[in-house]
Amino acid sequence: MSEAPDAVAAIVRGADFTAFAAAQFAPADARPHLLALRAFDAELARVRSIVSDPTIGEIRLQWWRDALESPERADAVAHPVARALEAAIAFGRLPREPLLRLVDARTDDLYDDPIPTLHEFEGRLGATHSAVIRLGSLILGHGRDPGGAEAAGFGGVAQGLTRLLAELPADASRGRLMMPAETMATHGVLREDVLSGKDTLQLAAAAAELRAFALGRLAEARAAFEDVDPVAAPAFLPLATLPGTLRTLDRRTPLTASGEPARWRVLFRLWKASRRSPPF
Repeated sequence: MSEAPDAVAAIVRGADFTAFAAAQFAPADARPHLLALRAFDAELARVRSIVSDPTIGEIRLQWWRDALESPERADAVAHPVARALEAAIAFGRLPREPLLRLVDARTDDLYDDPIPTLHEFEGRLGATHSAVIRLGSLILGHGRDPGGAEAAGFGGVAQGLTRLLAELPADASRGRLMMPAETMATHGVLREDVLSGKDTLQLAAAAAELRAFALGRLAEARAAFEDVDPVAAPAFLPLATLPGTLRTLDRRTPLTASGEPARWRVLFRLWKASRRSPPF
């Protein structure tokens, strides 16, 4: 497999351009497998936005669970992302357990049940964002563990919190709110205010706390990266865009939507980051 199939690459490019661009800095033999992993994650994550009934979403996610457990099934073999993911699993000797936990975590995302604490929210981000970074590092190690579990853990939390804040305006407009309940309670944030589009001082304070927490986790990821084999660096490269995103979020109110950064800016940031260690 010399390059990612067009369908798989297109999914990643459309869902997460930063992840797509970061994969281009990986060695050619690993690149299609990184894209397959990212396409798998994108397919799971998008279920939440395309179903109105969580039960239907669970059925869709169960298909992925079944495909991971029985990859020889005809429908799994015929699915371009499932087929590409199996090639990535073989290439990187990936364990299936984190992939199955990723499906479980995306199932939890289907429901609007409040996440009680920031600690519990970190756990969910660890099963999603952190897991994808960690599995990407194993792909880049080509079956040899290059280290980076701790750095991936911290970095994934920083990435997930940044995405939560960036997507807060869109989520609120759809009647969704993923902010931890303890953070809201600490600052007196009312769920009904957020869902009705009220940009309150309380919400601004809660968002500022989460931004600071994300920056702290990113700093911990940098420190932990000292023990990581440089071969794994492209798996961490998407984290290079987080400081800029957090600065942008700091300049606007939490419920003010902002557009995506120009793609040339993303590419430039990633190129600069790829030339240093750690790359974020």
